[in-house]
Amino acid sequence: MTTRRLTCRLALALTFATTASAQVPPGTDGQIERLKPGEYLWAPEIAPAGPVTVVVSLATQKAYAYRNGVPIGVSTVSTGSDGHATPTGVFTVLQKDADHVSNVYKDAPMPFMQRLTWGGIAMHAGNLPGYPASHGCIRLPPAFAKLLFGITRLGITAVITQDARVPVVASTPAILTARPATGEGRYVWNPALSPKGPVSIVVSGRDRRMVVLRNGIEIGSSGIAVDVPIDRTSAFTLQSIDADGEHWLRLPLPGDPQTGELSAQDRAKGHLPDGFRAVLATVMTPGTTLLVTRETLASAGTGTPVTIIEATGQ
Repeated sequence: MTTRRLTCRLALALTFATTASAQVPPGTDGQIERLKPGEYLWAPEIAPAGPVTVVVSLATQKAYAYRNGVPIGVSTVSTGSDGHATPTGVFTVLQKDADHVSNVYKDAPMPFMQRLTWGGIAMHAGNLPGYPASHGCIRLPPAFAKLLFGITRLGITAVITQDARVPVVASTPAILTARPATGEGRYVWNPALSPKGPVSIVVSGRDRRMVVLRNGIEIGSSGIAVDVPIDRTSAFTLQSIDADGEHWLRLPLPGDPQTGELSAQDRAKGHLPDGFRAVLATVMTPGTTLLVTRETLASAGTGTPVTIIEATGQ
């Protein structure tokens, strides 16, 4: 298949492909919007290495693949139908099986399955009729499902959202500013409880608390001082760390209308104890996920049920 450079809404050149390897004439804008069921864009050479994040938009019935914070692909999907809604929230890939067969839906084949919950929600190859038609899973075009399966690993972050917006690069989230937290200096830090694996950080505005999980296991927690109420749930993934500091990719979640870089006011919203900020920096790597929520750590949401990192288990 001939590769052509396209200028699209992701401001990125992507190779156009479909499940039938048919070629569609390129345009300068709107290529993503014009994708038909079963079609996808794929250009992994743009970011050859780095952590992978997947964002699924229920509103647009599309999935976006990011590597090292750079969009490398987008695909049409089919998600949960009426009565079988696909849950929104932040998930990790708990299991991968290229030849999975469902033990719930009459041995239905689910090739290139990537499990997001132990309750039966997964990304996998399947039929895409052009509308939500699954029992909650995210169906992908078979060729795209295989490509995505090939670049992911256990523990990567997947975000499922009602929002139609795609991620944008944002400055360091306010919750990570290195200023002492007044009256909130106590913290717990036990990284030996989970020596390796993907790191997820969850902050509750209501609890004034941060919890750090590695491979789904809590390794630390701290009080946090917040200057103003946290009125929405926002999610970020760490794109890179360089001489200018940390660079975060904003992930679209229901109820978070913000786009572009965070304002100076937002960046000054929350403060951690110096000691906790220092130890937290030792485990943060590209791919780290940060979720800031207005709800309690026991029940986070944005008006609809939202899952925050389903714990590993059998």
